[in-house]
Amino acid sequence: MCTGPLDAVFSRLWANENPREIVPAFLIMLHQIMRASVPVMEAAIRRLNEIGPADPLVPPLIEYYKHHLKEERDHDVWALEDLEAAGFDPAAVLRQMPPPPVARLAGAQRYWVEHYHPITLLGCIMVLESFPPSTDVIDRIRDTSGLPEVAFRTFRLHGRVDPYHSAEVRDVIDRLPLTRPDVETIATSLMACMESLTECISELQPIRFDRIAVLGPERDFVSSKRH
Repeated sequence: MCTGPLDAVFSRLWANENPREIVPAFLIMLHQIMRASVPVMEAAIRRLNEIGPADPLVPPLIEYYKHHLKEERDHDVWALEDLEAAGFDPAAVLRQMPPPPVARLAGAQRYWVEHYHPITLLGCIMVLESFPPSTDVIDRIRDTSGLPEVAFRTFRLHGRVDPYHSAEVRDVIDRLPLTRPDVETIATSLMACMESLTECISELQPIRFDRIAVLGPERDFVSSKRH
């Protein structure tokens, strides 16, 4: 992967001078992205079943997506719980409109799954599993931010499991009977996801736990657990 731009924005993110205010902003963004991950995998499985086993990619993709779906389920809920445990209002998080880069990241994958082929999702998974924060980075951010350890459960989980998930999706891709167009499809999805994620992180603005804006009137917003 050509990861230079994304590596750069992550480096700037973790070196931010206001870690106490950038950590909640990042967690909110992470929650918004993860909230879409299980539904898009469920859509991919449904679409693969519609395509049927005559496509040699279908059986191994269904197997992998079912497996990865179990790995990712409720991670969005955990991020919301981390924010709540650190004193953040989860209801306020759910009232935030996800910014355009988040919508582009999730929306492109859903569109390609429904209207092209679910193999596209592999490219996005490769990106999302490839940039886990190290334990040293998490410890430094925690210490300099003054935020409680409970705010970093999702950070630590992904720092621990993402390297395995990254190796797993690469192994799946290596074992699939891919044609050249298939490889180009995965690469296109990967680059689109990388560009959107880079934009998501680049546009993050520091936000205080006690001063999150509550946007719009009270509504029956969709619960995080219902995705």
